[in-house]
Amino acid sequence: MAERFVIGLMYHDVVSPGNDDESGFRGRDAARYKVSPERFDAHLAAIDGLPPIAITFDDGGVSAMRAADALERHGRRGCFFVTCNYIGTAGFVDRADIRALVARGHVVGSHSCSHPLRMGHCSRTQLVDEWTRSRAILESIVGAEIRVGSVPGGDFAAAVAETAADAGLTLLFTSEPTRVPREIDGVALIGRYTIQHLTTASTVAGLVRGAWMPRVRQSTLWTAKKVTKRIAGAGYLRLRKRILGHGDEVHWGDQSL
Repeated sequence: MAERFVIGLMYHDVVSPGNDDESGFRGRDAARYKVSPERFDAHLAAIDGLPPIAITFDDGGVSAMRAADALERHGRRGCFFVTCNYIGTAGFVDRADIRALVARGHVVGSHSCSHPLRMGHCSRTQLVDEWTRSRAILESIVGAEIRVGSVPGGDFAAAVAETAADAGLTLLFTSEPTRVPREIDGVALIGRYTIQHLTTASTVAGLVRGAWMPRVRQSTLWTAKKVTKRIAGAGYLRLRKRILGHGDEVHWGDQSL
């Protein structure tokens, strides 16, 4: 599976302009990662005929069903990672949706239970709980083993993969923009390129083809963000809130924004 998923694209929700809060987490921060149905279809059209890649969706927003429809029109399947504490709540997939995605040939995996924004800083006890409980919840819904997950919040540390291995996961998608897989404790780690609401179809096609410029641009921004996080520590979240000017307050895992 790791070899198949060398190139990963990270989406979140597919929502109509002005309706950002209808799927997934609310607020201006989350909205940056929500693309319109028209833009998403243009992305898929731009990579028609290109090799299979991992088209992933984090959070578990109810727009997963709309995204699945679009993927299937283009002969593709996606990976949908569910934040299990939110299953069946407003804006998120319910148990029937999850079963339908699997029945239609899509992959469903864990995005933790509570979506900690600084998952790499959680205690090992919390990490084991996040992975173990979320896997058990999803398995009870689909009636099959869940071995795949994605790391919420973009904050990764070795303990995240080590505890995922303890919980029985074998493949984790991270937010690091890389095409080179690696492994920790038997867990394959696959990086992804982040898709935001203004990402163009040509950029997506370039990322899939391995074009130099879009890959370097994402790598540079990712490195700058990592340095900022390391320097600011827990204050990074407060700094981000001031810069983005959040509207609605949203509780993400262990942090309120």
